[in-house]
Amino acid sequence: MSELVSYLLDDGVATIILNNGKANVISLAVLERFNAALDQATEDRAVVIITGQPGILSGGYDLKVMKSSRENSANLVATGSAFARRMLSHPYPIIVACSGHAVAKGAFILLSADYRIGVEGPFRIGFNEVAIGMTMHDVGLTLSRYRLHRSMFDRSVITAEMFDPAGALNAGFFDELTSPDALTATARSTADRLKKLDMTAYLNTKLKARKALLEELDSGIQSDRKHSACPLPSREE
Repeated sequence: MSELVSYLLDDGVATIILNNGKANVISLAVLERFNAALDQATEDRAVVIITGQPGILSGGYDLKVMKSSRENSANLVATGSAFARRMLSHPYPIIVACSGHAVAKGAFILLSADYRIGVEGPFRIGFNEVAIGMTMHDVGLTLSRYRLHRSMFDRSVITAEMFDPAGALNAGFFDELTSPDALTATARSTADRLKKLDMTAYLNTKLKARKALLEELDSGIQSDRKHSACPLPSREE
């Protein structure tokens, strides 16, 4: 794999690490390599752990691309949404070990995983789209309705409230919290537990449970691409 996204396989567990600069931004190149990593994990029949650099999972989409044109913005968002859909239908469990901040697309990666582990500390998790002048895209609304606790939806999506890790756990971004030093071991322990599942039953149940969600995501991806539903940011994050 490229240095943007590394891939490590160890006894049936594939760890995919995003390493794209200070903000760990999501670009088309990163998404291409993420997809290649999931291809490899499928071939390896591995449970997946996605993580980032110490202190940050991702600060979101590359704003240089998002500000360059409506067409480029819509294309990046649609490609990222297709990756989220792929995560939600992946044939093996996906764990996100969130190593710190998770903003915008970084937070949507959390919502696309089967199990989410956060770390305690002075970190921000959530959606800043409305705060920086972006209308939330259809796929983002769908994922938020599906994964966030109902009482937190408006606060997260409409008023762009950012949460500390404990607040993010309460909102539905995380399934559990641990210390930064224990993140790797906690993620590995979870992966080892999930390895024991019958993967045929796991996938069949996952697709059955998420059938309506996946269909709505397919519609949202097409709508977002067609209507360029994300206007350009008015200022930097």
